[in-house]
Amino acid sequence: MLKKTLCLIAFAAAVLPGTAASNQTSDVIVERNVAMKTRDGVTLYADLYRPFGDQAVPVLLTRTPYDKSGGSEVGRLGALRGFMMVIQDVRGRYTSEGEWYPFKHEIEDGYDTVEWAAALPHSSGKVGMFSGSYVGATQMLAAIGHPPHLAGICPVVTASNYHENWTYQGGAFEQWFNESWTSALAQDTANRTIRNATNAMVGSSVLPLNQYPVFNLKQAAGAEITGKLAPYFLDWLAHPEYDSYWKQWSIEENYANIQVPALVIAAWYDIFQGGSIRNYEGIRAHGGSEDARTKTQLVVAIGGHSGWTRKVGAVDFGADAPFDEVTIMLDWYDYLFKGKQNKFANGKTVKIFVMGENKWRDEAMWPLERAQETRYFLQSDGKANSAAGDGLLSNAEAGKAVADSYVYDPANPVPTTGGPLCCDVPHLSPGPQDQKAVESRQDVLVYSTPPLDADTEVTGEVTLDLFAKSSAVDTDFTGKLVDVAPDGTAINLTEGILRGKYRESRVQGTPIEPGKVYEYKIDLWSTSNVFLKGHRIRVELSSSNFPRFDRNLNTGKNDAVSAEFVKATNTVLHDSAHPSALILPVVPR
Repeated sequence: MLKKTLCLIAFAAAVLPGTAASNQTSDVIVERNVAMKTRDGVTLYADLYRPFGDQAVPVLLTRTPYDKSGGSEVGRLGALRGFMMVIQDVRGRYTSEGEWYPFKHEIEDGYDTVEWAAALPHSSGKVGMFSGSYVGATQMLAAIGHPPHLAGICPVVTASNYHENWTYQGGAFEQWFNESWTSALAQDTANRTIRNATNAMVGSSVLPLNQYPVFNLKQAAGAEITGKLAPYFLDWLAHPEYDSYWKQWSIEENYANIQVPALVIAAWYDIFQGGSIRNYEGIRAHGGSEDARTKTQLVVAIGGHSGWTRKVGAVDFGADAPFDEVTIMLDWYDYLFKGKQNKFANGKTVKIFVMGENKWRDEAMWPLERAQETRYFLQSDGKANSAAGDGLLSNAEAGKAVADSYVYDPANPVPTTGGPLCCDVPHLSPGPQDQKAVESRQDVLVYSTPPLDADTEVTGEVTLDLFAKSSAVDTDFTGKLVDVAPDGTAINLTEGILRGKYRESRVQGTPIEPGKVYEYKIDLWSTSNVFLKGHRIRVELSSSNFPRFDRNLNTGKNDAVSAEFVKATNTVLHDSAHPSALILPVVPR
């Protein structure tokens, strides 16, 4: 199985641009550094892998910012399956010319590359695209431009909106991902800027990486050097709301322009899980052709950026869990381009890995029609602070007017413990982790069911419907769904956040009035998990998850340029007039 970390693939380029070479291994023909001119005259370079012989074959294209020379194994495997594999460095990365700026050129460059690839010698004229993370973005954006010879895509663990589920979530800045991803990418930019550099003196060591404890994000980023090596990072900070900067390359607003079928691959514990599932739903509902709407399929595995292996984080998901992304992708194109009657031909458009019982299952569609929206109401006698408190989840609505309060201090935020993370594993481990330390804090409210008397499956979108007030003019609310074993091990499943001022819209924030109760609907994304008999369903509720998300400073000011903060007393109500609840899609068994 080809193993890789999708965000941080980095290999040294073996051949310099302008030195195109042809050679062959024992089983495929390889052409390296094949040049292509974009419409504005920039030269991009690709490596080509194809089967022996003169037959015309379909092309599978990937456009990557992570160095095309790392694609030799997938190139060889695809050629052995009878495809021409084209692996290209995107504009401004590694061997390709031009300026690197995420998303900016991918529609036009993607269109030009697809049409160029379709006309290559030995190409049948049919082109598909593949791979994940930013390489999924290059597919989605190319598909929006609908080049005539694009016939399919396979976007893996990638976003649907580069504001809401790439750079921000619920109005909060995705600090861990944005800083670590930017820092890693900046190293190649530094190398291109100073070709004779012998170390990373202008690379990640002085960019945002390792600056997580600093309140003022812009200052932490080292604005001067970041402006030279990663100006887009400062642009992201300057555009906290969903404005024209983001709308120019929105996927969600352009599903009607996607005219080809997609195999969308998502993953539980992946940082882009929410966007991946939205891509499937969006193309199925709004795709620009009947093929796009009816043939698009979804696979949801375990891990993604958290790892495709059997053990993800602290949990061993069993023998069926390891996921071979390359094999699945090639099987998809065998089905779509060659008509092979494999697993994608069984009439079921969705394949999900069900945690808890740790088995794969085929479904007709997503979301599951048979899933029943079930409310688990938050209850307590006002002492739900920490797992030692009296917080309860019940299907019966609470009647008495009792509330739970805690103090959120931005100087002492709740630490990120596992979850959907990328791209700095040595400093912060992703995936499922025991939440015991988090749940010992007084600024974390914990609500749990009694031990379950039967297995309970939850598959679908999870929402925390919260009625709350704050002493501050702005604050965050976070939620986390947890599976608690009989021995007390508390494993996170999925989570979310909502910034108070963006409770109504991500387009324009509205301050909250201190002391006023508002309803906050927090999207915890989706999961598929069987809570086994004897386990408990739990929700954690707080106001920070740092450094995955930036800390709300509770002042209403732009957190990216301010270091001023205040503590906030936040109160969660759960009475008949304020029925706060965890909403779960429960699947009858």
